[in-house]
Amino acid sequence: MPQLKKPAFEVEDGGYVALLVLVTFAFAYLVAPFFGAVLWGVVAALMFEPMTRKLAGTLGGRKNLAAALVLILLLALVILPTIVLGISLVNEASAVYAKIKAGDISIPAMLKQIEGSLPDSILQFIRQYGLTDFNTLRRMFGSSVTTGLQTVASQALVLGQGALSFLAALGVMLYLTFFLLRDGQRYTELVRGAMPLRPKMRDSLFAHFTVVVRATMKGTVVVAVMQGLVGGIIFSLLGIEGALLWGVLMGFLSLLPAVGTGLVWVPVAIYLLATGAVWQGVVLILAGMFIIGMIDNVLRPILVGRDTRLPDFVVLIATLSGLQLFGLNGFIVGPVIAALFIAMWNIVREQREEARRPLDTALSEEEADAARSEAEAHPG
Repeated sequence: MPQLKKPAFEVEDGGYVALLVLVTFAFAYLVAPFFGAVLWGVVAALMFEPMTRKLAGTLGGRKNLAAALVLILLLALVILPTIVLGISLVNEASAVYAKIKAGDISIPAMLKQIEGSLPDSILQFIRQYGLTDFNTLRRMFGSSVTTGLQTVASQALVLGQGALSFLAALGVMLYLTFFLLRDGQRYTELVRGAMPLRPKMRDSLFAHFTVVVRATMKGTVVVAVMQGLVGGIIFSLLGIEGALLWGVLMGFLSLLPAVGTGLVWVPVAIYLLATGAVWQGVVLILAGMFIIGMIDNVLRPILVGRDTRLPDFVVLIATLSGLQLFGLNGFIVGPVIAALFIAMWNIVREQREEARRPLDTALSEEEADAARSEAEAHPG
């Protein structure tokens, strides 16, 4: 049978490719204002798609009902509590900032109290290395804390002014999530079929993307929520003011590997010990080491397993860079980009290794079994 001649590349083909790239960038620019809503809609769909699929099977294939029920569950268990937490956080930050402004709380005075409580041996060690400029430290630290609280407190006005934009973004996110939960598999196949990649590379990238997003959400968000919740409860039981604020801060900082929540509870424990609250400081140290700190070591391997094991330094750099470039969305975007970067180079490495592999070792198991059966049927 004669082979058909492959058509030559024509100018019209190049024009269409250029137009395709232009329209794609124009569409990306168009939806950029709702980037966060689209991102969280895709993430929510990836996380809850298996649940929706199982529920649809239980309901006799009624995908609309299954997607609606999962969306209501998402709204009740995740979105509404997050909104309430954000409002409470702003209110508590406003109250603490008001006390600082009124002089009821003085950060420099607290640091001066710590300085006065330090043993002579520690003070001598500090002086030996020239770390004696406590006045500058008090001014810098006090100013930084006050500025941070003022920024959080000012978000009450910003949220009030931007309520319409927030509701619009939330509506887009929920609307998109519903359709992705209901028809996600069909949309996935459409995108897979349109991607100009070899099928093996394309399938590998899709698999890596799904795994990375789910692992990032399970291993980052769930751990952050648990560490922040437990940390806030411990602070509240110890009578530390602003427990909600400290808990949210610990949850946020838990996104950073290794150091994480220790950036919050260690200085607070030192302050408690230095100001005479010895048993509270000791309890906080023990709870920080064996409860708050162990949550990450216990939960993350269970939730993530070996789905994605990026090196800690890659996670740290990707998370910080993502937060700087994309804001709050960056703690997902950063690790996902880093993981896909590593995955794509791993695919290149695997392709090269496969190309270098001798022909006889490249046989599949089916081909090897077929060859073995042929040899047994025709000996000699």
